[in-house]
Amino acid sequence: MMPSPSSPIQTAPRLPFYRQLYVQVLVAIALGVAIGHFFPDAGVQLKPLGEAFIKLVKMIIAPVIFLTIVTGIAGMKELGAIGRVAAKAFGYFLTFSTLALIVGLIVANVVQPGAGLNIDPATLDAGKVADYAHQAHERTLTGFLMSIIPATMVSAVADGNILQVLFVAILFGIALTMIGDKAAPLMAVLESASHAVFKLVGFLMKAAPIGAFGAMAFTIGEYGVGTLANLAGLVATFYLTSLLFVLVVLGAVCWAVGFNILHLIRYLKAELLLVLGTSSSEAALPSLIEKMERAGCRKSVVGLVVPTGYSFNLDGTNIYMTLAALFIAQACNVHISLEEQILLLLVAMISSKGAAGVTGAGFITLAATLSIVPSVPVAGMTLILGVDRFMSECRSLTNFVGNAVATVVVSVWEKGLDRERFAAAMAGIPLDLTPDMQEVVPD
Repeated sequence: MMPSPSSPIQTAPRLPFYRQLYVQVLVAIALGVAIGHFFPDAGVQLKPLGEAFIKLVKMIIAPVIFLTIVTGIAGMKELGAIGRVAAKAFGYFLTFSTLALIVGLIVANVVQPGAGLNIDPATLDAGKVADYAHQAHERTLTGFLMSIIPATMVSAVADGNILQVLFVAILFGIALTMIGDKAAPLMAVLESASHAVFKLVGFLMKAAPIGAFGAMAFTIGEYGVGTLANLAGLVATFYLTSLLFVLVVLGAVCWAVGFNILHLIRYLKAELLLVLGTSSSEAALPSLIEKMERAGCRKSVVGLVVPTGYSFNLDGTNIYMTLAALFIAQACNVHISLEEQILLLLVAMISSKGAAGVTGAGFITLAATLSIVPSVPVAGMTLILGVDRFMSECRSLTNFVGNAVATVVVSVWEKGLDRERFAAAMAGIPLDLTPDMQEVVPD
């Protein structure tokens, strides 16, 4: 429930700049780049720091998603509200994911970043991408749908499979809603567990600068800044396209519902820097859930939109897939007809769903998408293998911002946004997430 309009907003004390997470992460990224560039061998050896932090975050993601969705859905009190929020969220996801794919296609056709490279497909080493291609081969529609169903309810959380956790949590939340008052004792336990888990998230986020430092040092040490120069056209095109999509397309959506996307980006700057440093949007998922609630978005909306968005609202991944697919075709002098491009888009709409926001997922979905256009050699993916890590960061950042915008928009549609708290958050006023922010279901 959210506080009434007359309730005073409780502000949190502003920390000194050196204790603010975004400052610490920014310094860590800069140090990581320096170590990776000047001492590449040492930078590569720091890889475990980044991997350890990602593992720490992944350890907590499944319980965060489960508890957030279950308590959010059960708090709605009625099944109609659950279906309404889900329908609006998935309508938004489908619309803007498709738009992102179309934007990627248009930019690739206009800019043609791969034109002139004149790569002979026979000279490409398919072995470098064989593992990705094999994983993509397993991504059939039937296999995807079957993989959503876990072996047991417990195994979904134990294995950390996001789609399976979503499936179990939604069903369990609906079950609690249907039994009504009898669920109150269990709801109290789940609410307490949720508070404990988010307190643990706060502890883990203190290690974010260390994780960002290790991940960035490894990336620069392993691949080198020079790697970017070889495919600068593709990387620059992708970054600029993603930036324009965020500022123009998502910015227009934000303007339409009454806020400035630049203010939202500023509010989430610590999380965005963490995503940049670790190249994983999952690293900031728990923090995004908490900050969206803190900004006045209704808990039930946040609990449903944010976790599902991480699997179904991947704007950055979609831009990357169509842009990279056409880049490979252009580099290998392969002409793709309009019909094949439309087919590519339709398959990408399916193959991108369920791709978690972690490094490598976009590469696998790209392989799955390319497999339906035989004229484009899957081995052509070796052309972008060296810079995929750098593009992964942009994919993750775009996905993250897209999910934050989706959460606010669906909250507005559901009349579940505390405008006073949201305005304060966008103005940069530190806010406390207080116990009196409880669930309210609109009439």
